[in-house]
Amino acid sequence: MIELRRVGKTYPTPGGAFAALTDISLHIERSEFVAIVGQSGSGKSTLLNLLAGLDRPTSGEVIVDGADIGQLTEREASVWRGTNVGIVFQFFQLLPTLTVVENVMLPMDLCAKWPRRERRARATRLLERLGIADQADKRPATLSGGQQQRAAVARALANDPKVLFADEPTGNLDSRTARETIDLLAGLTADGRAVVMVTHDLNARALASRTIELSDGRTVTTPADSALDPRGVFA
Repeated sequence: MIELRRVGKTYPTPGGAFAALTDISLHIERSEFVAIVGQSGSGKSTLLNLLAGLDRPTSGEVIVDGADIGQLTEREASVWRGTNVGIVFQFFQLLPTLTVVENVMLPMDLCAKWPRRERRARATRLLERLGIADQADKRPATLSGGQQQRAAVARALANDPKVLFADEPTGNLDSRTARETIDLLAGLTADGRAVVMVTHDLNARALASRTIELSDGRTVTTPADSALDPRGVFA
């Protein structure tokens, strides 16, 4: 599903080039729930941005479901993200002027993957699946943090993406709601999609099928990690 081949990402700074990621090689299968962990500044968010096609590698290849993300034009990358990727953010990023169901419909409206007449019904089904169908016609500001995050997950699933990325999705939630959110994300792999989450949450490590740890822009190999094959790709 996802493969990184010796990926590096460097940013120019007044003091010279800064290597945010160096020689990252890994492989993520369908139905995996992968937690990316590490200290602040270790490169977690940079890695997630590359995986989601929000940024391009300076070197190496990012392959997602057969697509070489780094070779896409900006327009091609935008179209690809809209139909293949769902993203859940720490601060929800719901549009305050739209109702919850309208927020969930928005990706469908932008990508036109679903016929117009089917979009509201699909959005409602997603909200039902996530247990907040009764909040469909409310504005996001009237919902609790946990309800807003569930709405954000529903929106991320709107176009039935093959991969779901979550960037610190529990960082703005209390401990009980955070655990519920992690349980929810873990359960989404039952549909065959991969779920990749950047997190500091220890509960996520316990539920993840695999943990990838970063330190100073490099993967950290521990005895619990899968062995590297001769190409340097995680088995």
